[in-house]
Amino acid sequence: MKYTIKDAQSGTTFIGRDDESIFRAMHKSGRSIFKGGCEGGGCGICKVKILEGEYLVFKNMSRAHVSEEEESQGIVLACCVKPSGDIVLEKV
Repeated sequence: MKYTIKDAQSGTTFIGRDDESIFRAMHKSGRSIFKGGCEGGGCGICKVKILEGEYLVFKNMSRAHVSEEEESQGIVLACCVKPSGDIVLEKV
C-alpha cells in the first residue's frame, strides 16, 4: 500500500510504501530532509517525531539515539519504521 508522508516543517509531501522505510521513501522521492545516514538504526541522523499517523517499527533503533521514553512519544529513526497509514512528521 502507498501512503502520504508529510514533513510538517517544510510542508513537503512524498509517497511511502508499507514495504519500505520512511527514510528510503524520502530518498527515492528526492525530497529528503536528511543529507545522509547509515539506514541501519545506528547513526541517529534520521531522528523524527511522528506527529500524526501510524507506523510499524521493523528494525531495532540504537538506544544511544532514541530512548524508550522518546519512542513512546513517537520519536523514532526514519530508517527503522515503515508507514502503515498517512504520516505527518518533523525532524528532531
